[in-house]
Amino acid sequence: MTETRVHPETGKLLRRDVRKQIVAFGSLSRTVDVPGWYPDDASDSIHSGEDLAESDRVFRDLKAAYGARVRRIRRDKLKLTQEEAGRLIGGGRRAFQKYESGATPPSDAAVGLIELLDRHPEELEFLRSIRSTAQTG
Repeated sequence: MTETRVHPETGKLLRRDVRKQIVAFGSLSRTVDVPGWYPDDASDSIHSGEDLAESDRVFRDLKAAYGARVRRIRRDKLKLTQEEAGRLIGGGRRAFQKYESGATPPSDAAVGLIELLDRHPEELEFLRSIRSTAQTG
């Protein structure tokens, strides 16, 4: 027999199940099987701490991996200091310290620029030219 319970707020019938969820940080993502109590539709589900242990672990792994990715792109590919990267890509002086430590994910706009510059590092000169024009104009 399938385990069921009633959602305390919606009153919907929930069944114990495992569903796939996407866990993301920066431009990295992974699909994780997450056990929990799920309704038949896409409305609210209920999870225990144990249910979320794997998705929490994957999130921590992605934070570390994306921080290392940002550091590699900034330092090794673009040859920028953290301060230069914060000025050119955005976020300010300490932004890249936070991104690389995994303390804070970059904004969607910064992720877009970081990933674009990873694929097309030659565009760094264009970015420098428009940033210097914006500061002097």
